[in-house]
Amino acid sequence: MRNKLITEYTDEELINNEKKLKILTVILGASIILLFSATIVLTVIKGFTAIMIVPICILPLLIINIINWRGFKKEKERRNLN
Repeated sequence: MRNKLITEYTDEELINNEKKLKILTVILGASIILLFSATIVLTVIKGFTAIMIVPICILPLLIINIINWRGFKKEKERRNLN
């Protein structure tokens, strides 16, 4: 099965997927902030460790989610679904 373009979603699918993506993006952002905080504390206590790379590796996922979320919001505005 191929992925749909944002413009191919029905109005209901668009609204539901935008809500889901918004919630997941906020949770991911909060998790990354928490991970950065924890790695800063660990760095002060124990010095550099390999675990410090984890929040940096997850950051591109957050960026991709934000870009997709903006796409959903623009499509909702285009269809006047606000």
